[in-house]
Amino acid sequence: MLPQQDNLLGESNSFLEVLERISQIAPLNKPVLIIGERGTGKELIAERLHFLSSRWDQQYIKLNCAALNESLLESELFGHEAGSFTGSGNKRRAGRFESADKGTLFLDELANTSGLIQEKLLRVIEYGEFERVGGSQSIKVDVRLVAATNEDLPSLAERNEFRSDLLDRLAFDVITLPPLRARRSDIMLLADAFAIKMARQLGHPVFSGFSLEARELLLDYHWPGNVRELKNVVERSVYRHNDPEMQIDQIILDPFESEYRPGQTIRTKDRRDVDEQSDDDKGELAMPTFPFDLKSHLQDHETAILHKALEHHQFNQKKTADALSLTYHQLRGILKKYNLLDGINSGE
Repeated sequence: MLPQQDNLLGESNSFLEVLERISQIAPLNKPVLIIGERGTGKELIAERLHFLSSRWDQQYIKLNCAALNESLLESELFGHEAGSFTGSGNKRRAGRFESADKGTLFLDELANTSGLIQEKLLRVIEYGEFERVGGSQSIKVDVRLVAATNEDLPSLAERNEFRSDLLDRLAFDVITLPPLRARRSDIMLLADAFAIKMARQLGHPVFSGFSLEARELLLDYHWPGNVRELKNVVERSVYRHNDPEMQIDQIILDPFESEYRPGQTIRTKDRRDVDEQSDDDKGELAMPTFPFDLKSHLQDHETAILHKALEHHQFNQKKTADALSLTYHQLRGILKKYNLLDGINSGE
């Protein structure tokens, strides 16, 4: 039975076309690539593909590829033999592909995978087999692969940041989800559904609707977070309104908005570093004394910048890469060069 998915409500042409595409491709045992902005419902589409397929009564397994470093992701996907690496334990462990045999495996954030993972994924798609980490025996599986990303994979492939042959295999068909701003006629349909459900959770006997001003705000907002953001905004507005007999007239778009919200601050460590600089030193380059280890100095300086950028972006590597004008994989390469990946990933 197809699970109830309130986020997949809609009557706009662009949304109905997506549902039609899903109905067409779901019965085929072919890989599907789902592309869309954050909050557009990529995971819900993957789930729908599974439950409309002939595999609906088999396992549906999902994994976010951005949540793990390369070695952990490899182990999660393909499993490992006992003692194959430090921390692997003394027991063999099955991976997601084995668990999803005869069913569907959904891989989210596929663009964040490394070349090694992409190579192994290609082999599974082409031959239906793989080897566990630390193993030599080929394991055959029958898995329908559905992958998702918010990246432009063809552009990444042109820059050799994603395997072109894997992209060719994955892209038997590509479902590109329209952002909510392209589904204006669906905004109030979704908003009403989210509001009614939230009102029920709060024990309200009725939901009295949105005022005209509130509806206009919901319709005119650009929704960068798409359906997920709309759901949060509507539920927050219903909860704060807390008067079931009156229409909601105030939409809380930004929960951080407050007259007491602190301005941009310098972290304690950074402020101390700034305070310790004299006025004469600020803005001037301090000349070294010789002999001078330039390579070590540059490495220390680059490492310090990486740490500061990662801390500033709460160790989100994608945001850090953007802030440093690097691609995600370029940043990963630099972190690997300085043996920082394990420490960074364990701190996320």
